[in-house]
Amino acid sequence: MSTQTKLLAFSLMGALLASTAQAETIRLSTYVNETDIRYQGFAKFAELVAEKTDGRITVDIFPSSTLHGWSDGVDALQGGVADISWISADTRLPCYRVTSLYPAAIDLEDQIGLDAAYAELIAPEAAEVGLIPIINSNYSYDQEWWFQGPIDSLSNLDGMLVRSIGPLVSMMIETWGGQPVFIAPGEVFQSAERGVVNGINMGVATYSSWQLWNVMPYMVNASLFYGNIQYMMNLDRFNSLSEEDQTALLEAGAETEAWLQPLYEDWIDGQVGNAVMKGGGAAVSISRDERNAMISEIAAQWTEEVDAACGPELADQVRALFAQHQL
Repeated sequence: MSTQTKLLAFSLMGALLASTAQAETIRLSTYVNETDIRYQGFAKFAELVAEKTDGRITVDIFPSSTLHGWSDGVDALQGGVADISWISADTRLPCYRVTSLYPAAIDLEDQIGLDAAYAELIAPEAAEVGLIPIINSNYSYDQEWWFQGPIDSLSNLDGMLVRSIGPLVSMMIETWGGQPVFIAPGEVFQSAERGVVNGINMGVATYSSWQLWNVMPYMVNASLFYGNIQYMMNLDRFNSLSEEDQTALLEAGAETEAWLQPLYEDWIDGQVGNAVMKGGGAAVSISRDERNAMISEIAAQWTEEVDAACGPELADQVRALFAQHQL
């Protein structure tokens, strides 16, 4: 081999090694399983990230809470278990904790714009604990209620044990005479089947993907919430990327939300329709007047919680944002 050929070979090998060294793998942790339409959204996000970074970043998706439990998102990101994860109602994010699920009747016409504005409002709080919002996987939030059979009224739970996901839902259940029980998504099927709970509060997408229509087929469609489960990233990890790759991640998140919107809506409608028409399920909706009365009662109680957690200025900004998108 000539000297020139050797130099060319070493040059190509060096370029290959440099390219390999620059490749980054980002671990995305989610509680949704692979049958959930939102999993396709994460797959699209990974595809867009790879495309926008010319392969410099690969996103590995870990579904069904395989990396950590429901309430451990902040710890998982801070400890390096995951790079991107959903964030539940964590006390280290006090304003997000009491506003990411909020009693309001929301017009979903510009849900993506609303979610983006909400993420911007809570970003400074997230930064204080070393996190940055990246993507919201829920286009039209679908938190609803299920029971084994018809109930007289959602506002009269008469001692029922009802699965709760956080402080607001727990307050609602207690206000309506029930008892809240916290159960992680992956454990709800067994809990319902064994009678640990008499009712379930959960998103329709998660409920359907975990096949819970088989154990509690009676759905009350109340539309009582604005909801936004943010997927955040470790801020140091984000800042370690080039500015170009940081932009690529954020753009991929926004584009994924827009791409997922129609698929998510159709999938939710199809899951409810199939359960009702073919699976022996039932779905009833409360009246607009009843919904507004229930929201008003809960919102009046929740105001003090929001003011204390967010501070008056941020609390007013959050409420003003929701008011702009009110039904």
